[in-house]
Amino acid sequence: MTINGPAPMLLGFFMNAAIDQNCEKYIIENNLQTEVEERINEIYKKRGTTRPSYQGDLPEGNNGLGLMLLGVTGDQVLPADVYQDIKVKTLAQVRGTVQADILKEDQAQNTCIFSTEFALRLMGDVQEYFIKQNVRNFYSVSISGYHIAEAGANPITQLAFTLANGFTYVEYYLSRGMNINDFGPNLSFFFSNGIDPEYAVIGRVARKIWAKAMKNKYGANERAQMLKYHIQTSGRSLHAQEIDFNDIRTTLQALYAIYDNCNSLHTNAYDEAITTPTEESVRRAMAIQLIINKELGLAKNENPIQGSFIIEELTDLVEDAVLQEFDRITERGGVLGAMETMYQRSKIQEESLYYETLKHTGEFPIIGVNTFLSSKGSPTVIPAEVIRATEEEKQYQIDMLHHLHVTNENKVAEQLNIIQEAAINNQNIFEKLMEATKVCSLGQITGALFEVGGQYRRNM
Repeated sequence: MTINGPAPMLLGFFMNAAIDQNCEKYIIENNLQTEVEERINEIYKKRGTTRPSYQGDLPEGNNGLGLMLLGVTGDQVLPADVYQDIKVKTLAQVRGTVQADILKEDQAQNTCIFSTEFALRLMGDVQEYFIKQNVRNFYSVSISGYHIAEAGANPITQLAFTLANGFTYVEYYLSRGMNINDFGPNLSFFFSNGIDPEYAVIGRVARKIWAKAMKNKYGANERAQMLKYHIQTSGRSLHAQEIDFNDIRTTLQALYAIYDNCNSLHTNAYDEAITTPTEESVRRAMAIQLIINKELGLAKNENPIQGSFIIEELTDLVEDAVLQEFDRITERGGVLGAMETMYQRSKIQEESLYYETLKHTGEFPIIGVNTFLSSKGSPTVIPAEVIRATEEEKQYQIDMLHHLHVTNENKVAEQLNIIQEAAINNQNIFEKLMEATKVCSLGQITGALFEVGGQYRRNM
C-alpha cells in the first residue's frame, strides 16, 4: 500500500477490508451465505440506496473474495464476539507496508495535506496502535528515498536524507515512550536504483549505518537492527524516446538490486515514461526479475560480488559521503531544522538541475535520447495502448460516493466528532479512525482533521 498524504485514513480502510475478508471466509466456512445476504438486503432496503458492486469481469483465477461484504462491514452481519475474535486474529497476521513518510513528502514529493507536526503525530498513533494490537507483520512506515531520487537527488543525497529521516522517526517514537524493540521491526525503507555506480552498494551501506546506530546508540536487539528495504528501479531513467531501451536500463538496475540483496524489488514497465503500464509491458517487467532469479546462474549465489575491490571501495566511499551529509544536516538543526530553511528541497533541486543540464549538453550520455540516435533522430514513441479511466468509470465512483454520504449521514457526524475529540485530547487518533472509516469517506475525515490538525503550509 503506497499511499502518502492521507495514509492513516486509507490504512483504516485497508485494515477493515482485511478484517472483512476474514469475516467472509468465516461466513463461507459456516455456510452462513444465505443468512448474511438476507441481512445485507435488509440493510440496503432501510437505507434506500444502491449497493456498490464490482465493475467488470473478475480476473482469471480470482474467486472474488472480499466482494460479499461490499457496502457493509463484518460487525453489521456477525455477532460482536465473533467479529472481535476475527479482528484480533487478522491484525496479528495481516502483512503489508504503508508509505506514510511525511518527511520525504515535504522534502521531495509535495503530497502533504496536514501540518508536519500533526502528520508526524498521526504516524506515531499508527505505530502505537500496531504495538498495542500486536500488528507485527505490517510495516507502519516505508521511509522512502525513492521519491527523493525521482525529484532529482543523486544516490548519495537520496541515501543520506532517507537514513536521516529514519533516525528522526526513531527519536520521535522514543520521545512518545515507545520501546525501540517494539517499533524497530515495523520500520522499512524504500530506495530507487538508478544507473550510477553508487547504486550498486546503496543497500549494504544503508544496512551498515543503520545496524551500527541501532545497536550502539539505541541498544536495539538484533531484529530491530535489521534494515529491510525495497528497491524500485528508476522511473526517472525511463525515456519516451527509443522507449524499448527502457527495459535494458531496468534490467541493469534490477541486477544492482539483486546483487545487493534487497528484500523486495519492483521493476518498472518500459512504457511508464508515458502511461499507466499495460498488461504486456508489466509482463515484460516481471520477466526481467524472473529471468535474473531463475535463469542467471550467478544470481543463484548469495553476495556474488562480495569482496570485489570496486564494491568494497564504493561501500567505503559512499558510507563516508553519507556521514558527511549527516554532519551538514546536524549543523542545520537536524532533519526538522533543515526542513525549516528548505535545505533538503534546495539540494534536491540543485542536483536535479545539474542532471538535466548534463543530459541536454550530452555530457551524460543517454543512448537513443542524446547520443547514438536512430536514423529518425530521437522520436517519442507512443505505446499502442494508453490506459485511462473512462467517463463511465469515473461517474460510477462519484455516484457510489454520493450513496455512501447519504447512507451513513446520521453516523458520520458522530464519528467525525469522535476523531476530532481524540485529536484535541491527545488520544490515539488511529484507534478512532478504524471505526470512522467504516462509515465516512476519505474527504469527510480529512476535512474534519484539517479543522483540528492544521493544513500543510510550505516554509518559505
